[in-house]
Amino acid sequence: MGIIPKALAKVDIIEKIVREELQVFTMSKGMNAIFDHADTFIALPGGLVTLEEIFYIFFWAQLNIHKKPIGLLTVNGFYDNLLSFLDQTVEHNLLTSST
Repeated sequence: MGIIPKALAKVDIIEKIVREELQVFTMSKGMNAIFDHADTFIALPGGLVTLEEIFYIFFWAQLNIHKKPIGLLTVNGFYDNLLSFLDQTVEHNLLTSST
């Protein structure tokens, strides 16, 4: 399943790679749809929207809203600095290491 923003829904390549399409009109509806339909979360390298999604999912795990696996696909070390930052927050007791 793919969660596709309405603006991208007519792009031909989406029809070739996504079996099921769910159109959303806002970021919050997109996050809720992702959460409701996912068994696990894997973040590919991306920009600010990807970071926002990652932290929403991490935050929900910290609040025990879910216990679904979370992964970062760190191609060529893409997420290495983010992982170092998260390790530092754990060291300073700002984040628990259970997530």
